[in-house]
Amino acid sequence: MALPPESKKVFFENLSGAGKAIAVLTSGGDAQGMNAAVRAVVRMGIYVGAKVYFIREGYQGMVDGGDDNIKEATWESVSSMLQVGGTVIGSARCKEFRSHEGRLKAAHNLVQRGITNLCVIGGDGSLTGANLFREEWSGLLAELLGQGLIDAEAVQMYDALHIVGMVGSIDNDFCGTDMTIGTDSALHRIIEVVDAIMTTAQSHQRTFVLEVMGRHCGYLALVSALACGADWVLIPEMPPEDGWEDKMCQKLSANRAGMKRLNIIIVAEGAIDHYNKPITSEYIKNLVVKCLGFDTRVTILGHVQRGGTPSAFDRILASRMGVEAVLALLETTANTPACVVSLSGNQSVRLPLMECVQMTQEVQKAMDEKKFEEAVKLRGRSFENNLKTYKLLAHNKPSSEIVSTGFNVAVLNVGAPAAGMNAAVRSAVRVGISEGHRMFAVSDGFEGFSKGQIKEIKWSDVGGWTGQGGSLLGTKRTLPAKHADKIAEQIQAHNINALLIIGGFEAFLSLLELLDLRGKYVELCLPMVMVPATVSNNVPGSDLSIGADTALNAITSTCDRIKQSASGTKRRVFIIETMGGYCGYLASVGGLAAGADAAYIFEEPFDIRDLQANVEHLTEKMKTSIQRGLVLRNENSNENYTTDFIYQLYSEEGKGVFDCRKNVLGHMQQGGAPSPFDRNFGTKISAKAMQWISKKLQETYRHGRVFANTEDSCCLLGMRRRALVFQPVLQLKPETDFVHRIPKEQWWLKLRPLMKILAKYKTSYDVSDAGQLEHVVRNLREPRESDGAATVTV
Repeated sequence: MALPPESKKVFFENLSGAGKAIAVLTSGGDAQGMNAAVRAVVRMGIYVGAKVYFIREGYQGMVDGGDDNIKEATWESVSSMLQVGGTVIGSARCKEFRSHEGRLKAAHNLVQRGITNLCVIGGDGSLTGANLFREEWSGLLAELLGQGLIDAEAVQMYDALHIVGMVGSIDNDFCGTDMTIGTDSALHRIIEVVDAIMTTAQSHQRTFVLEVMGRHCGYLALVSALACGADWVLIPEMPPEDGWEDKMCQKLSANRAGMKRLNIIIVAEGAIDHYNKPITSEYIKNLVVKCLGFDTRVTILGHVQRGGTPSAFDRILASRMGVEAVLALLETTANTPACVVSLSGNQSVRLPLMECVQMTQEVQKAMDEKKFEEAVKLRGRSFENNLKTYKLLAHNKPSSEIVSTGFNVAVLNVGAPAAGMNAAVRSAVRVGISEGHRMFAVSDGFEGFSKGQIKEIKWSDVGGWTGQGGSLLGTKRTLPAKHADKIAEQIQAHNINALLIIGGFEAFLSLLELLDLRGKYVELCLPMVMVPATVSNNVPGSDLSIGADTALNAITSTCDRIKQSASGTKRRVFIIETMGGYCGYLASVGGLAAGADAAYIFEEPFDIRDLQANVEHLTEKMKTSIQRGLVLRNENSNENYTTDFIYQLYSEEGKGVFDCRKNVLGHMQQGGAPSPFDRNFGTKISAKAMQWISKKLQETYRHGRVFANTEDSCCLLGMRRRALVFQPVLQLKPETDFVHRIPKEQWWLKLRPLMKILAKYKTSYDVSDAGQLEHVVRNLREPRESDGAATVTV
């Protein structure tokens, strides 16, 4: 499956690493996904012809030197580390590196090995130290020359030190990136605990106070509260107003009165009040017991949040950042400022390292000066949107404060179930009620719509929905055209003024049908919007769909277990079939997250020669120290080269070298509790959709009725690169392959060469889409205009 040599030629001419030495180190606190970043740096560096070194124990290893601390890496030395948490090359906080003498020792140790390119994975302190080291480099070499430790030729040859940073921290407290390596995995640990606690809390009608990590950043607390529907959250960036204790107790009491059997309060470890006085979990527990008499328990999660295997998201993020870091080092010059590789939306970007550090420090300064609103803005649009959404959904306004609009909005699920659908429904219902609408839930999609399975749904009806998998409303693949008469009748009977459809490709087809039927049925002339929710991630107009992240985690964790089953046995290759219809997203991105050797998909045609080349490639790898191979196949990648065929081919051709096993993952990819990402994404995108509906209802209300027949009143809300964008479904038709139910262009196809490179294939890599150096001030502060577009965390 390698591309022709001529397409590779451009890559190697422009970005050859021959003669260069790159060192990678992890510093400060560990974070899940660091190993994936180390693996990507090592393999990409070796791929382009550079020498790559591990620096063990962070800056301490750089200062101490020696072959044990600074060791050349090989391709095989990073095998089987993708799924391992923490950092296998070690991390330590080094006081000696903070001194000039320590940095002088470190410079000598690097020059001895010809290392002038550093890839540093750590937090803002580690990256600031790296930048200082870079600025002092020429002076340090001059000192070493004066002491006779190096010669003039070495000074000339190694005259500049190049630095690229990657942020590895579970706290997500670094400005300039939507997510840091390890944050998503930490959220997984928190949500796993919250979901488990909820069952015991419900049994005993208890209140639980959960303390989460994050130092002076409330990201983990805020997003976990959003993802589990916590009753109350306390974060350092937005201290509660005076009298918050009474308000919190009133809220907890009201929830119990509404037949809720438990309360969850989430506290960031750095939570403070308006007077910068710490708010501890123990204080909150005593407060609840004293004021309400509720049976209350405290759970401090501690370092469990840093432990465990990295999530699929963190593996993909770290792999992309590692490759991008090597590209940045290859392109850097003596005048290029040190940069940090960041994530904005689903795009890699490069930002000046010290601009990011300065912005991060400004957040703490704003908090110290009690400028809390400024601190929230400085955290970035993603953090600000999370906070706004939580406030919107967590606290039900008194009926006296809600101005009724008189509009009725129906919510329904269409297509196959996807984890995160229920979080989206909950968000839509609560935002709709807050904006004064009456909300109606439709059971079993358009089939239920035609039968009148429509009922009003209240705020409390959707309590506890965020963590539920599947579709609690019920969903069917039935399209509306054949039931148009009855659907129009039900719209009229229930006086429905707008529709919010949550679903996959069938939901997209449904909107197109409803749009066509407007000429025949005036009842269908109302605002309609779709939120993409499908494990296949095959909806045109959106880079991501609700449910796809949960499916990726199911695939990744299953592949980890399958590979582990061969541990200690003879060499073995596993053939895994994934879902997705004709869309290869799950196979390709799942392959990248699981460290697959190949992934067969419909979008990238393959023949028997490609299969043979893959078998030969695996055979060569198996003759070295590699013990296990992993091959993924999308279920509809080829009608002739089936999973059975590929299994039999590999079994036959690998005789004497490896044996084969096959697994069809099936509907386990659709089941289970939604991941933190899917809960958060579903909540925020659905809230945005409801706000659009409110706006359209006001625009289209004329002469006592709603009448919307323009194409921009029937939209799909999708994520495009860095923003959420409303797109008329009619405009998406030319972008769609209706036969195979996939978009004609798919962004993730650019990740496939990355997967192949990390699996030791010679292939081309499109560097035109590599991150370009941007300024963090503009990136964080300038608003984007895109018909209500908003950045979301990816």
